[in-house]
Amino acid sequence: MKLNTLGSSALQVTPICLGTMTFGEQVNEADAHAILDRSLERDVNFIDTAEMYAVPAKAETYGATETIIGHWLAKRPGARDKLVVATKVAGPARGMAWIRGEVSKAGIIEACEASLKRLQTDVIDLYQIHWPARNVPTFGALYFDPSRDGSFPTMEVQLEAMAELVKAGKVRAIGLSNETPYGVHEFVRLAEQLGLPRVATVQNPYALINRSFDNGLDETCHRLGVSLLAYSPLGFGLLTGKYDETGLVGNAGRMSIYESMQKQRWGRPESLAAAKRYNALARDNGLTPTQMALAFCYTNWRVASTIIGVTSMAQLDDCLDAWGTTLSPELLKEIDQIRWMHRDPAQ
Repeated sequence: MKLNTLGSSALQVTPICLGTMTFGEQVNEADAHAILDRSLERDVNFIDTAEMYAVPAKAETYGATETIIGHWLAKRPGARDKLVVATKVAGPARGMAWIRGEVSKAGIIEACEASLKRLQTDVIDLYQIHWPARNVPTFGALYFDPSRDGSFPTMEVQLEAMAELVKAGKVRAIGLSNETPYGVHEFVRLAEQLGLPRVATVQNPYALINRSFDNGLDETCHRLGVSLLAYSPLGFGLLTGKYDETGLVGNAGRMSIYESMQKQRWGRPESLAAAKRYNALARDNGLTPTQMALAFCYTNWRVASTIIGVTSMAQLDDCLDAWGTTLSPELLKEIDQIRWMHRDPAQ
């Protein structure tokens, strides 16, 4: 796999990134270490995590994923130098009382210090703001509601915190996550105007059942030189076909295991209905649903790196083996026809 440069940073990453939010919940430490070993053996140089992981988020597993990765790095001398490690500072708590409330300058710096300690590393290559610290529709909310505006930490304050971390050599580049076109544009504008670190990436959902990125954010990122890190390319498992017959219950997938996830955007009946259409299309064209869904991201000009989340070695190999799959212009046209009918049900 060739390496892609993230934004205007010096970071070069493989077009596939290992997501780790299952480590510490669905995946125990020994199995997580084996997955990390295999990923590195197969030349994936990019790992993404977050302070709030494992998922589903709860106080008992807060920081568990970073800790597991830190233990692995400590046991693998030389591995750190081969990797680009990304993590995230949580946005406003969203009901998670065990995470700090507002995203203050001191809070960002404190969170980074804690992540560095858990990861057992001296520097975070890509430090991201997990979700916006302002009133904005995210995680399934569809509409902006100005009546919900209030007092929020400014983007300038957040960038100033990042600037301190970069200056101290604790962070190499910065990124955003779950952001809007306005947010990406404003962060870039302020950074350039004030001489603060410029965002290199935005980590947003991008999958056949959620292409909301294509509704304006794609142009924003292209013109501003901000790279997309695509998460949930398999739509929380819906685009593997595993739920086509059983629905969201009755198997070992996370949508079955965790009832709370069935209430999220990925668990909407409309999301499953659209996924079934895409999965059938893949099979009709001699592909597995996983192959088509991943190839859609792997070959997309918008995507700098696709974040895959796995719970087993077999899943990891399946995702990596899908690299090199191509989709014909005719198949891409059929994909767009389904989107025209179903739009983005998991937005």
